[in-house]
Amino acid sequence: MISEKLLDTFNQQLKYEFEAANIYLAMAAYCKAEDLEGFANFFIVQAEEERFHAMKFFNFIDEIGERIVMSGYDNPNNSYDSLEDVFTAALKHEQKVTAQINNLMSLALEEKHYASVNFLNWFIDEQVEEEAMFSALIAKIKRVTNSPEGIYMLDNELAQRTFVPPAE
Repeated sequence: MISEKLLDTFNQQLKYEFEAANIYLAMAAYCKAEDLEGFANFFIVQAEEERFHAMKFFNFIDEIGERIVMSGYDNPNNSYDSLEDVFTAALKHEQKVTAQINNLMSLALEEKHYASVNFLNWFIDEQVEEEAMFSALIAKIKRVTNSPEGIYMLDNELAQRTFVPPAE
């Protein structure tokens, strides 16, 4: 049996994961407005990944026999000053998600709900990868900010990104 507090926190995380997808679509829209199709593709793929994460939470809550509660979220930011600005915002968002996942893990450990702990381990690892990926991309963007050729090459690189759901 899961406590109401833990269940509420899981349902909140479900909301946050769908919200993250919306945030990344807004970032993709910014990139499209800047004629940066590869960067837009990167964020569209990121949104797909976040929806996948949300559905993992959705399915987990259902599998443990609890009630899934869907709720809304605020409108995302749609305006950025630069590529570095949009990617820095994405990194900050991922750091917020990491804190949320860590909070959820702490609560699951405190309540000794080991099925939740096992489930959340995947997300702990995923957040390390997410933050590392955004940090690396920010470093690349900083290196090529004043180089149209560099931006073009990075845009082409990011255009190749696709979403492949991880094997369960």
